[in-house]
Amino acid sequence: MTTLVGYSKKVLEHFKNPHNFGSMKNPTALGQVGNPACGDVMKLYLKITKNKSGQDFIKDIKFETMGCAAAIATSSVVTDLAKNKTLDDALKLDNKDVIEALEYLPDIKIHCSLLAIDALNEAIFNYYQQTNHSISESLQKKHDRITVCQTRINH
Repeated sequence: MTTLVGYSKKVLEHFKNPHNFGSMKNPTALGQVGNPACGDVMKLYLKITKNKSGQDFIKDIKFETMGCAAAIATSSVVTDLAKNKTLDDALKLDNKDVIEALEYLPDIKIHCSLLAIDALNEAIFNYYQQTNHSISESLQKKHDRITVCQTRINH
């Protein structure tokens, strides 16, 4: 039996009642990542539109995650953090923001927060590719690193 000892109340709340859980019909973009070491797989769906200032922003966001309590909780939190943000602001989010929102994450589960941010970055990268938007060097490097990890999973 797996125990959830060591998780904050916020982690347990997001695990038991995840926000924005489920698939999305006709998403504007999709980010999918996995971790070969632990077996967690995350899909993040984005519905992107323009705000009043003409900037691309995340109007809706959903996730599907197969993984542990921390993987589900971090996926849930990343959707809360990114929803209604411009893509530029969403790209500024990092795993420390996820951990802070959860109030605590055991060291052995920090990789889940990184994976959730990777899923968000991949979804935005996917959108930029589809729309021929210029991709920053920073986002390209993140995508290249994630691609290497995904290649290991698939082989």
